[in-house]
Amino acid sequence: MADFWKSAGRHLVERTEAGWLAVTDDYLRAYYTRPEIHPVAESCAAENALFEKLMASPRAGVSPNEIAAIQDEDAADNYRFILGFRDFLVHHGTVEGAYAALFAGDAPHLPAMIVDQMVHLITRNILEDASDPLRVKAGELLFREQTISTENEQLMLADAEIVEMRAETGGFGGLGALLVEAGTPMREIALDILDEDNKAIYWERSDRFDTAIDFRFTQPALDAFARVLEAWVRHFHGITVRIQPQRSIRDERWTWHVGLDAEASRILNALYQQTPLEPEALARIVALFRMDFENSEDLIETMDGKPVWIGLAMSPDQRLKVKPQNLLTNLPLKRAD
Repeated sequence: MADFWKSAGRHLVERTEAGWLAVTDDYLRAYYTRPEIHPVAESCAAENALFEKLMASPRAGVSPNEIAAIQDEDAADNYRFILGFRDFLVHHGTVEGAYAALFAGDAPHLPAMIVDQMVHLITRNILEDASDPLRVKAGELLFREQTISTENEQLMLADAEIVEMRAETGGFGGLGALLVEAGTPMREIALDILDEDNKAIYWERSDRFDTAIDFRFTQPALDAFARVLEAWVRHFHGITVRIQPQRSIRDERWTWHVGLDAEASRILNALYQQTPLEPEALARIVALFRMDFENSEDLIETMDGKPVWIGLAMSPDQRLKVKPQNLLTNLPLKRAD
């Protein structure tokens, strides 16, 4: 089995018997060594002492006075934040438990970057035994923003950060940036498009996020993403669902839908409520899926025998930022007593 996404930090955590990821001391240390926290040459004695204390004992108690003694106010604020996040993680015990709690009420506000890091690690756990590179590539959509190209009647998804970097440097790193500044024309951005024939190249490049996928209907990447969503629902809810790509929603009993991004939620809400949409809105739909539940007893009574419709849509600037938490909070499941 090929390894992938070493940057996710899977080596820092351990699986519980339930298959979730226990918050370990090594996982906490990884946050203490981030540039925002790690001391620099100018750091005062109090900051260095606190850092050494936490590296030796990541769950150690820290008094307000220890933080107040740090001379750099920005560094002190960073410690207050990271320690609050640490306490939140430790309280919930697992990465998945902490992630789910973010959307269940009273939880700290976290920067999108940290939330994406959590999803990256969780998705790595969910796909632990994946053997299909296309499925792993499709999993990137849960934590990496995508840029979408619809030229030549295609529907190509590529990592937004990588596309922007290539646009700035032409793929030549610092030299490319200098050439751009000098006004030198750069070559067109070209990323390898994964398909059934070349998908094995993904394994050695998984942490580079520099491949693209064709997301058109009937293409294998679209089906691969459906399997990722099935695994996500099973991992968090412990239920089995079947998710299949659809060309359109044809359902006289349409009762429930979930948009996996802000634009899809807006469009599906308007369609469901039969309210007007701007003419170009439907063209922004990237994918539609039908979710069926294996056991109707998992659902609220009004959903018995009915599917949940799922949508993805790009923003007007052709971006896609998936919100996988919507499959935690917006499904019509019976609440546990």
